[in-house]
Amino acid sequence: MRLDLRLIAEMIPRGARVLDIGCGDGALLAHLTAEKGADARGIEIDMAAATQAVAAGLAVIQGDADHDLAFYPDGAFDYVVLSRTLQAVEKPREVLRQMLRIGRHAIVSFPNFGHWIVRWQLLATGRMPMTSTWHRPWHETPNIHPCTIRDFFELCALDGYVVEEWLAVDEHGLKAPWRRSPRLANLFGEQALFQLRRR
Repeated sequence: MRLDLRLIAEMIPRGARVLDIGCGDGALLAHLTAEKGADARGIEIDMAAATQAVAAGLAVIQGDADHDLAFYPDGAFDYVVLSRTLQAVEKPREVLRQMLRIGRHAIVSFPNFGHWIVRWQLLATGRMPMTSTWHRPWHETPNIHPCTIRDFFELCALDGYVVEEWLAVDEHGLKAPWRRSPRLANLFGEQALFQLRRR
């Protein structure tokens, strides 16, 4: 599994009810079902990926995070996961609100646009950066709302979400040693992972 998915799996307890938004081929769902006895379901916008997940025996439907979360009842899940998808949705703030309406906890991972390499490439070349995390040219990327770790902390404070746990990591799986410093994590972390709940 991808690094952020492995870290997300570590945060979810056995037997939890989980909704994975943007679940792709269902790698996280399969792991949570097999290893943690979770009641894990998914929603995926790409029909081919959703079909692949269903063919593997996973409970996945084709759907869109921006429009379809409103149809889920309040408190239907223990954990709602959004991995590397926040920056690609039309209304990230509304998606987060819906996640914390239908789930007790939300787990969000995203690539950090505040990483020093991204800053350096923008400064040195004046062009959109290309890194191992931001690996598509600007005209082909699905990302429409890139954000930084500091931006995300600010949004959580604005909307009254409690950050239960957070960490910054690099693409090789090393956790950033700046656990108490969002400012340093924002500079050196390639991607971020947050667990949230409502106040």
